[in-house]
Amino acid sequence: MESNIPSYKFWSIFNLLCCCLPLGVLATIFSFKSETAAKSGDLTEAQKSSNIAKYLNIAALVIGLIFIITFIVFQALAVSRHK
Repeated sequence: MESNIPSYKFWSIFNLLCCCLPLGVLATIFSFKSETAAKSGDLTEAQKSSNIAKYLNIAALVIGLIFIITFIVFQALAVSRHK
């Protein structure tokens, strides 16, 4: 059965590898759960898992960006102190 419910699988894998490992793992689990539920015809569970994956991905991306920006700022401050 074909559904229009997004699984966010690739976004989840990106977050798993690049942004926030713990939330990326959870998002990936819910992405695959959504995909499996959609294939079996359980559209309610697929939508629920899809929404959870989406919110976990947003959180992982925001946390990852905050971490990266913070790291860059601290590196810049460390370099400027050694001049």
